[in-house]
Amino acid sequence: MTANIGNIDRIIRIVLGIVLLLAPFVTGWAIFASTTATVISVILGIVMLATSAMRFCLLYRIFGIRTCQL
Repeated sequence: MTANIGNIDRIIRIVLGIVLLLAPFVTGWAIFASTTATVISVILGIVMLATSAMRFCLLYRIFGIRTCQL
């Protein structure tokens, strides 16, 4: 896998991943009263953290997007 996620994109994904992981458990938002919303938020948070760790996004590959420098 060739890296296709740049540094700024990576930082944004890390922050967003942490927010998505913590939001259902820390906030008192009504949307997270639903188990489905909690599960979706946690899964998306894990995906964001995993793609930032691997520096590879499959959707970027499919659409030909590359945010890292060559």
